[in-house]
Amino acid sequence: MGIKKSFRVKSKKDFDAIFKAKNSVANRAFIIYQLKKESLSADSAHFRVGISVSKKLGKAHVRVKIKRRIREIVRADKSHLRARDFVIIARPGVETLTFPELRQNLHHLLKKTTLLEK
Repeated sequence: MGIKKSFRVKSKKDFDAIFKAKNSVANRAFIIYQLKKESLSADSAHFRVGISVSKKLGKAHVRVKIKRRIREIVRADKSHLRARDFVIIARPGVETLTFPELRQNLHHLLKKTTLLEK
């Protein structure tokens, strides 16, 4: 099962708010922007993730494959993620990485941002 809609950042307004916070970390594979939630209501008691994959990384089937892999990594770790909104941006070169390499790169950044509680 994938990530429910309530766990996704979808609107331009939400993406812009996260980017405006200017709280980011990066490595060779990804950039993660995050927005710490001030007040946790019942609706926002969990994380929300947005995924961005540029057309520079390849054709549609390549971009979809990258997004699917990122979503699977997030889904597998959802019980360990803090209640924040964040956006994961894939950088050029990600398309050549294997799934374990993707997971390792993404876990490194999630720990660096303290989004991952492991």
